[in-house]
Amino acid sequence: MAESVTRPLAGKTVVLGVCGGIAAYKAAELARLLGKQGADVRAVMTAHATAFIGELTLQTLTGRRVFTDPFQLTQESEIGHIELADAADLIVVAPATANTVARLAAGAADDALASVVLASRAPLLLAPSMNVNMWDSPLTRDNLRRLVDVAGARVVGPGAGFLACRWVGPGRMAEPGDIVEAAARTLSPQDLAGRRVVVTAGPTYEPVDPVRFVGNRSSGKMGYAIAAAAARRGASVHLITGPTSLEPPPGVDVSHVGEAREMRDETTAAAGSADAVVMAAAVADFRPREVQASKLKKRGGDEGAATIEMSENPDILATIGARRSERGDALPILVGFAAETEDVVENARAKLARKRCDLVVGNDVSAVDAGFSVDTNRVVFVTEDGEEARELDEKAGVAHAIVDRLVDGLARAGSDAPHLARRANTRRGDGGGDGDG
Repeated sequence: MAESVTRPLAGKTVVLGVCGGIAAYKAAELARLLGKQGADVRAVMTAHATAFIGELTLQTLTGRRVFTDPFQLTQESEIGHIELADAADLIVVAPATANTVARLAAGAADDALASVVLASRAPLLLAPSMNVNMWDSPLTRDNLRRLVDVAGARVVGPGAGFLACRWVGPGRMAEPGDIVEAAARTLSPQDLAGRRVVVTAGPTYEPVDPVRFVGNRSSGKMGYAIAAAAARRGASVHLITGPTSLEPPPGVDVSHVGEAREMRDETTAAAGSADAVVMAAAVADFRPREVQASKLKKRGGDEGAATIEMSENPDILATIGARRSERGDALPILVGFAAETEDVVENARAKLARKRCDLVVGNDVSAVDAGFSVDTNRVVFVTEDGEEARELDEKAGVAHAIVDRLVDGLARAGSDAPHLARRANTRRGDGGGDGDG
């Protein structure tokens, strides 16, 4: 997987503009995270910003001299703001205060940051941060709209909550991690722009009584990574997730479900307008036939054993595949997962046929470094044309490899060519995605 896709900030020069607001303290963490992604971070501060955070802090974190003076010369006696504007691959202004938004919208060049922005052809990403009334002001909204519509700026946030000014509402700067993801998206290929992708993730919990459930060890990490990768590359993503402890990726629509039947209802409804469906969830194959109204108690002694009768859960993956086949549609492209403990390729190929999938991603969940709960995975891609075994990789890398397959399949489907695979017949299958780690 090319680093330009999995780590789009690596080797890029990111100019971090810091303005005079209380959220300026978060710029330190933002600079650290951008550097962790491989970016060469060059900080530019307004005069007011230096009242909130010291130049030395950002200089230490970036390893670069902080730019504050529009007339500052480089060691080579080049004009500082022009040299920095030319070097930038991306300009991130965080926090972007109402004052700075107004000055940038007016095309001002009255300080170091405004001069760099006006002189640069690099993409501009703004992370607004201000009082709720400033944010709600028609003047601020008009200034921001001008930057977006005329200058092509992108905006991340703001969030809502309790603000430093003691007001409650929108105006809080987006979290540094979300800004980094927005920066990565800005520099990533938008090869899924205009496409709608549905991703399922995590386990399902099938209730036994008010306290207990039948579940599995899926953490949801693989499905969440796929949703993040598709969103980064421009897709409108609907993530349908079972119970997990993960934070959903920014910019993704999320539906939370518990049981397999709830996941079926959400997924089949969403699949109708989707370009691709990736069933990474580990949907339970069975559920208790009856849910007890009260907690089951231990009986002890010879009568201690309990029997729970089970019923089959709906097969979501096979249902979507059958509907598409019945209509003769090329879309949605359908990706399933086969979480196996033996005969991975054989079981994945059987699922490919049963479920009428275009691609089945097989992995051995008994491996300690691949499968449930870990951040890496070792998978094999199985299609009608053959298998591609992949080396151990971060789940983010596996996710982008899957997205590459979606991009290719959608391009082929759009030209009326066969995409990843076409299925001609099916048999009754198992519970669903059998999915992610």
